[in-house]
Amino acid sequence: MAQTAQSAGTHTVTPGDPRPPADSDAAQGLDIKARTQSQLILRRFLRHKGAVAGMLLLGFVVVLSISSIGLGPIPGWWDKNYVNSADLVNRGRPTLSVVPEFLGGGGMHLGEHPFGQDNIGRDYFALTMRGTQISLLIAFITGVVATVTGTLIGAAAGFFRGRLESVLMRITDVMITIPTILFAAMVAVMWGNKGVAVLGLVLGLVTWTQVARLVRGEVLSIREKEFIEAARSVGTSAARIIVKHILPNVIGIIIVSVTLAISAAVLLESALSFLGMGVQPPDTSLGRIINEYRTAMVTRPWLFYWPGIFIIAIALSVNFIGDGLRDAFDPRQNRVRD
Repeated sequence: MAQTAQSAGTHTVTPGDPRPPADSDAAQGLDIKARTQSQLILRRFLRHKGAVAGMLLLGFVVVLSISSIGLGPIPGWWDKNYVNSADLVNRGRPTLSVVPEFLGGGGMHLGEHPFGQDNIGRDYFALTMRGTQISLLIAFITGVVATVTGTLIGAAAGFFRGRLESVLMRITDVMITIPTILFAAMVAVMWGNKGVAVLGLVLGLVTWTQVARLVRGEVLSIREKEFIEAARSVGTSAARIIVKHILPNVIGIIIVSVTLAISAAVLLESALSFLGMGVQPPDTSLGRIINEYRTAMVTRPWLFYWPGIFIIAIALSVNFIGDGLRDAFDPRQNRVRD
């Protein structure tokens, strides 16, 4: 005979008892909602404070660089450009002030040249914004190309196995043994003068190895699952299995790889441009700006640290976003609760 036990404010549920357990979410008055996988991922991502801060910072940098000096035929709100020179004002020192007057500063204002002027009188704010645009464009192209290439190679190697896997992985191993900066410098010397888009493309084609190894490892585990065997048993083609069944299950690692590849591309492009092997005149990038004014570190340090600040901001923000995406897509991560 079913009985109800009362103990410490709780009760044992018996057959036919309509009351939920006292320690359940429903009994405590919590709102229980069914959520899709995408909603859970978004919820975990938005609870990652570092990722949200990184997304806001990256968004601010992108909007500032595009809206200030414009992009192509789209004009910006800043009245100076990165080409024309002018007379030096106060020896080219920055006019930006963010210290309020009551704290002993000059108030909060931009002034005529907020980031100062370079050696020939060009507005350094406009020049830095142009460098930011080019660095972001190259990093985005490099990250996408590296991720797509690595995903295709890793998926093919992990799914088909056999001789194809051996060939693709040996090529990957050979490319990994070559220092990335050396390999990138070689292709940049050959193709860097073809334009920004071509430079981003060739850099992406030499930085895909890490993505390929990650995707291959995931595909190797997924291809042995029961639903893959079921798809094979009904005659589903290999291409359809990869596109419809395998890639959707590795989309998390692919998205995270995009962000990490973009972050690495920012630093790689900056290093190449600093060495004079990246973006070529008359255009510029953050790394090239640092290279041009590296000798002014002591006498005119603002020519050095403004582009450096934007390189750090972009790299850190993208890394934080990637960290948040990894935690959001991987339910085994415990740092962000559902």
